[in-house]
Amino acid sequence: MESADCVVVGAGVIGLAIARALARAGREVLVLERAHAIGTETSSRNSEVIHAGIYYPPHLAKARWCVAGRQMLYRFCAEYGVPHRRCGKLIVATDEAQLPQLERLRQQALANGVDDLRFLDRDRVRALEPEVRCVGALLSPSSGIIDSHAYMLALQGDAERHGATIAFGTTVVGGRAGGDGIELHTEGAQPFALRARTVVNSAGLGAQRLARSIEGVPAQTVPPLFLAKGNYFVLAGRSPFSRLVYPLPEPGGLGVHVTIDLAGQARFGPDVEWVESIDYAVDACRAERFYASVRRYWPALADGLLAPGYAGIRPKIEKPGGSNTDFLIMGPREHGVAGLINLFGIESPGLTASLAIAEYVAQIAAS
Repeated sequence: MESADCVVVGAGVIGLAIARALARAGREVLVLERAHAIGTETSSRNSEVIHAGIYYPPHLAKARWCVAGRQMLYRFCAEYGVPHRRCGKLIVATDEAQLPQLERLRQQALANGVDDLRFLDRDRVRALEPEVRCVGALLSPSSGIIDSHAYMLALQGDAERHGATIAFGTTVVGGRAGGDGIELHTEGAQPFALRARTVVNSAGLGAQRLARSIEGVPAQTVPPLFLAKGNYFVLAGRSPFSRLVYPLPEPGGLGVHVTIDLAGQARFGPDVEWVESIDYAVDACRAERFYASVRRYWPALADGLLAPGYAGIRPKIEKPGGSNTDFLIMGPREHGVAGLINLFGIESPGLTASLAIAEYVAQIAAS
């Protein structure tokens, strides 16, 4: 049987960031990825937004890692030439009754260390974004957008420069935890078994399945998995917005918001659709709900301008779940299995928090 120092299961943005952190710490790292490319699931099916850290209660690790990760991410992008833009974001109240909620968000952001939010009245919002209709908004100048694939390529490249390797087309189908390490069994073009000193389960949508397949992992330490599908629709023609525009949050997500990519294309989403299985098809019939949601803050949206775009699946550990549900990172102290680190429920703002999460996991692995 082969042996390895560190095995990271999953080559999404979180797995790649962790592999890089471990490799830069001098560990020998092998990444096992069942797909034939990096970031083919949750990491490539999101809004590509760099979040400021506004929505999460201060007691959550999610809040700390988002704020710290955002700062680390902007520095990383500048150092490694990853395309990004600090375009800013408006969180809008569309009626007077929502204004107190805006103020609560501002206070929460302050508690999280986000001290640059500014309240704008409707006239100042209109001066910045003439198409937006609201009674007031919070302006978040530190929010931005990123080319997520370029970011993952940069993470992969730096990890490999420090000695990490990636085995694509390799599915971990089971294993066993023992006193001398964790044994993993794989399927793929060249199936193999290996024993690793440290295993990081960063399998995203497959994290619960993987944890349950390792003999010796207590079943009660594996949370349930709920699939929250987020659909996106794209706008035909030129975007009328230069910033991100968000309504106030809703159960399970942040509401149907407008994001812009680095090419200027506007897209709307995600909504929240609870599903039983993974399916990335976007039902065109959902457009009616999108028109209704978007017209609350962009009433000039004309019929026929929204087309189905893409969908992503968020690996929720609570239903409905949302900003109040924390990331769940469990090391030996929590589950009792030496050398194993499980990551569950890593959804938004996972991309923003990825470098901070990686730093935390590397600290667990070193202890």
